[in-house]
Amino acid sequence: MRRTPVVGLPSDRKQIGPHPFQAVGEKYVRAVVDGAGCLPVLLPSLNPPLDLEQLLDELDGLLLTGAYSNIEPHHYGDEPSWEGNEHDPARDANTLSLVKLAIRKQVPVLALCRGLQEVNVALGGSLHQKLHEISGFDEHREDKREPLGVQYAPSHPVRLAEGGLLARIAGQREVMVNSLHGQGIRELGKGLVVEATAPDGLIEAVRLEDPGPFLLAVQWHPEWRVTENPFYFGIFQAFAAACRERAQQRNP
Repeated sequence: MRRTPVVGLPSDRKQIGPHPFQAVGEKYVRAVVDGAGCLPVLLPSLNPPLDLEQLLDELDGLLLTGAYSNIEPHHYGDEPSWEGNEHDPARDANTLSLVKLAIRKQVPVLALCRGLQEVNVALGGSLHQKLHEISGFDEHREDKREPLGVQYAPSHPVRLAEGGLLARIAGQREVMVNSLHGQGIRELGKGLVVEATAPDGLIEAVRLEDPGPFLLAVQWHPEWRVTENPFYFGIFQAFAAACRERAQQRNP
């Protein structure tokens, strides 16, 4: 009987009242179940981290989720953070190491929004901290005054790389995606290939260059109502196929 692949989701460390909590947005957990047909497990973001190699040995995939926090800028440069910028040092300590370990251990990775930025920084890239203040870039943030259905609705097109993974999933070269981020890729990390760009030229998706394990990172949120959007669902199905292959290799 074929075993259901197990996908790990690193958690955010959030202060709720006087106590710290480990939390993962339910929409990501549901997308692993409904979009990928896999079993989600939460990976605590503790500082110092748990034994990350042992954790990855038990996983068939890794989903790096979005979050309200941003990576602390000292991980990719020497510019200071801006006042009011929300950070999660415990998550940084876990995910930035997990990316490189997952590649070495051939664990499939799907990274979303903050997850894309974690992949880029882990591989030596850098980020723009405030896209909306840089000339030439469009507004990529959501309007938080709108209901969630509007915030997560498709808001701009992305151009998909010819012959790339996303173009094969979409069956076309341009698709509409949602946009809920204030930061983005400045310098591309080592070993990454651009999969999609926004009309203003911002890199919106990357993958690991061939040959290499499955690693796809997108700046948008395909977990949102994943079964209702064929392109978003296709992204999770491609991830699921890679997870099933690893599960079969681990448990022939």
